[in-house]
Amino acid sequence: MNVLAAGAASVGNPALNIAIFVAFVVITMTIVIRASRTTKKASDFYTGGAQFSGPQNGFAIAGDYLSAASFLGIAGAIAVYGYDGFLYSVGFLVAWLVALLLVAELLRNTGRFTMADVLSFRLRERPVRMAAALSTLVVSLFYLLAQMAGAGGLVALLLNINGKVGQGIVVAVVGVLMIVYVLIGGMKGTTYVQMVKAVLLILGAGIMFVLVLFAVKGNFSQLLADAQAMVNGSANEAVAGRDILAPGAKYGISSMSRLDFISLGVALVLGTAGLPHVLMRFYTVPTSKEARRSVTWAIGLIGAFYLFTLVLGYGAARMVGPDKILAAPGKENSAAPLLAFELGGTIFLAVISAVAFATILAVVAGLAITASASFAHDIYASVIKRGTASEEQQVRVSRITVVVIGLVSIVLGILAMGQNIAFLVALAFAVAASANLPTLLYSLFWKKFNTTGALWSIYGGLISCLVLIVFSPAVSGKASSMFPNADFDYFPLANPGIVSIPLAFLLGIIGTHVGRATTENAAKQAEMEVRSLTGVGVEKAVAH
Repeated sequence: MNVLAAGAASVGNPALNIAIFVAFVVITMTIVIRASRTTKKASDFYTGGAQFSGPQNGFAIAGDYLSAASFLGIAGAIAVYGYDGFLYSVGFLVAWLVALLLVAELLRNTGRFTMADVLSFRLRERPVRMAAALSTLVVSLFYLLAQMAGAGGLVALLLNINGKVGQGIVVAVVGVLMIVYVLIGGMKGTTYVQMVKAVLLILGAGIMFVLVLFAVKGNFSQLLADAQAMVNGSANEAVAGRDILAPGAKYGISSMSRLDFISLGVALVLGTAGLPHVLMRFYTVPTSKEARRSVTWAIGLIGAFYLFTLVLGYGAARMVGPDKILAAPGKENSAAPLLAFELGGTIFLAVISAVAFATILAVVAGLAITASASFAHDIYASVIKRGTASEEQQVRVSRITVVVIGLVSIVLGILAMGQNIAFLVALAFAVAASANLPTLLYSLFWKKFNTTGALWSIYGGLISCLVLIVFSPAVSGKASSMFPNADFDYFPLANPGIVSIPLAFLLGIIGTHVGRATTENAAKQAEMEVRSLTGVGVEKAVAH
């Protein structure tokens, strides 16, 4: 194992890796600074002034959505677990159908800056905005945690940093860069960076896809057979016994493992439509038609990328091997960089890793601006100041919030180092689907839905999901847990989606009936229905 670890640690040229990293940071920072010159109003900072076209926003959505989990985590999960790892790709892609059919256009027609704009449109504003903003902050922090953990593992591999302290410093540097990106560029700068990053990431993954298939002369069956042979020859007995071409390598054949598999799938498919940083992207386009176009572009780009991950994952299993992957500082998250080294040597490794690093920076910037906008617009301006805060005050509070969120995410990212980031993102999806999606759908489609139902659904879904995660094997009880030496895993499923999501839907119904004596604004209900379905009146949401 020490030999493998040493081999993994000596991959690439650290000096070259750093040079290309710095070049990427300089280029993207230049883009951000240029974009900042036109960021003057709150709408510019939060939504880029709603000036992006559908295709532009589609690339930005792809850049926002294709996170470190998509590139590093999924490739690693497929390389080590095969069939079960590919569930992440399937779930992340299918989820966009829910977002396209049920959320994208209606959300764009109804709101202005944040998800809370929609939820509070026809309900009592202050309590609903507070609940929605807290939910947004929690989901964003969960997602940030995953990206930070990915950054630590990736850079540790490339710079030969094996100690926890060194990896912690890497996570801190990523957090500081994220803060700088958002403070300078706002949504416009972040969007341009995400567009560039999406092109680079899909292009890089596409090149690796072609090279892997070229290595097996286009014979995908041979690729699968060779990958399975590498797994069978593993020095790790647990790995050597896996069938990575069939279900069960990760989730087993027991009824509880299968239930965990279903729970993960439910969270992945329903989570996207509740992710605040994805929902906020629909406000960066001028019309609902462009919102639809942006989603269709995003689906095409994201779909192509997730097809690439299947070949990349099995390619890493064949050409790198699970032993070397698991011995690397980033463990499963190191599969894609190690594959790049096998395919193209030191320079190709540095370029692909720099793209992965840019991926992390772009996603954490998008998450930070979403969380800060939610706090400044929903909690500070609407709840604390009761609508009297100026745009300058909102932007100032938003910038302060970015700094606070960056510091918190650094601490959480250090705690989460070593975890598979696709798995960590799946937890964020479970929280989003539990706390946000039920209330969002009820607000858009159920006339009788009221404030009590919204609060019960948001807080009930959020609290139940968080409690179940804390008491799950994801946090304690196993060697792969966040706290492996502790043991309070009283809830048997690693992902709580199958329990917390239906519970949130049910609590929304119960709360609505409990609070039925409280009458909501009937005129607002009618206006919201007309606006969400037709777009009539949406200009008022953008103009005021």
